[in-house]
Amino acid sequence: MSERTNANVPSRSRAFVLVTLSYVMALAAGWATIAFAPIEDPIWRTFAADLVATVVIFGWSVAYDNSSFYDAYWSVIPIAIVLYWIGLAPEDVPALRMAGVAFVVTVWGVRLTWNWARGWSGLDHEDWRYVDFREMAPRAYWAISFGGIHLFPTLIVFAGLLAAWPALLDPTRAVGPIDGLALAVGLLGIGFEWIADAQLRAFVTGPKKPGETLRTGLWRYSRHPNYLGEMLVWWSLWLFGFAADPVWGQWAIAAPLAISAMFLFVSIPLIEKRSLERRANYQQVIDETSMLIPMPPRGKARRTA
Repeated sequence: MSERTNANVPSRSRAFVLVTLSYVMALAAGWATIAFAPIEDPIWRTFAADLVATVVIFGWSVAYDNSSFYDAYWSVIPIAIVLYWIGLAPEDVPALRMAGVAFVVTVWGVRLTWNWARGWSGLDHEDWRYVDFREMAPRAYWAISFGGIHLFPTLIVFAGLLAAWPALLDPTRAVGPIDGLALAVGLLGIGFEWIADAQLRAFVTGPKKPGETLRTGLWRYSRHPNYLGEMLVWWSLWLFGFAADPVWGQWAIAAPLAISAMFLFVSIPLIEKRSLERRANYQQVIDETSMLIPMPPRGKARRTA
């Protein structure tokens, strides 16, 4: 995060009120789109509502010169979308499958939003990646912000939810073993994120040396266990959709693959580049610790275990 020095920046409590108001307005704009837009197909109608809500959040980001207004959007809006789709479901859609999807998305979304809220200091901070974009292209920043910080995550999250569409609206196939696997993968992903974020928060807020890297708990076996958990959640939703309609799942697998690629080839390299620049021992961490899948530590870390 990057610290703002503007004396007129709202207090943390007022910043939470502003962000909450922005999300209420975004959800209201999305609901109005669903209610009044002349779009028959429910998928496209939902997509249009999601885009309108994103534009509303972008407007708040511009108004307060802080793109971090969007940070919680991608953990809030999936809950609303899934609940809306459940409301459209025929009566004979398997209730257990719908409940599984709703449970995974709701627990994931609530936990991730809470994790953001308790660590967010307010509008005096903005994600360091956004600050880097500002410095690299100040004149084009708001175009970059709209396309890369607001629109792209909306598109990729919507695609991830769309992979689970048949699980909520297709009554053809009964609940089976793949649904059980989907729920297990989802719970495993949430568990990884929950534990990893708790360990990271305890490390960040506790006593530590400057430039020190967390290397205990899950972080001893994986450099990014929280990202692994995030990917597993999206693979879980795809598995639910595949269980309901294998044909749909054959092309919808592009969604979890794209989300995984985003973490593997964008998010993780950016964070690791920054860590190498800011932490003297981070190359040693890379050499000794698995990037994603938890594995026994290598080299010196194993010998000192």
